[in-house]
Amino acid sequence: MFRWSDYGLQSDLVLLICVGLIFLLLILVIVLFVKCSGLKNRIREFMSGSDGKSLEESFQRKFENMDFINAKLVEIDGRLEMIDRNLLITFQKYSVVKYDAFDAAGGQLSFVVALLTKNNNGVIINTVHSNATEGYFSYLKEVKNGKVDVELAEEEAKALEMAMGR
Repeated sequence: MFRWSDYGLQSDLVLLICVGLIFLLLILVIVLFVKCSGLKNRIREFMSGSDGKSLEESFQRKFENMDFINAKLVEIDGRLEMIDRNLLITFQKYSVVKYDAFDAAGGQLSFVVALLTKNNNGVIINTVHSNATEGYFSYLKEVKNGKVDVELAEEEAKALEMAMGR
């Protein structure tokens, strides 16, 4: 016959330990029941008004929407690449320098306009006002990589430097 006392344990102590373990297990069962109940409520709420087929249709619509969005992203990326290519060849930098070509004319009616791309390619337009009878004369100089093959007037060099500094 088995006796706890043979192992140095009193039956009251063993009974107390067993009751404590049963109480701990009961608390764990209650906690699990509450969590399971909460999960059931969440699933019920998620599935409310839906059967498996309508839920599958809902997922299918979401995936189709994602495919549409991905196609639009590819289209937008293509457009952005085209815009980037076009921006490299458009005038992005400019400057204007007004000056008196002839001291007697007055009013700074002559001017230089420098128009450059991002890579400092473009033109310098110098418009000189001589007098009331002769009018205006315009000169165009091509700029490649910030350099000009012909000599620049002081105002033209200033306009080019200002435009490249932007």
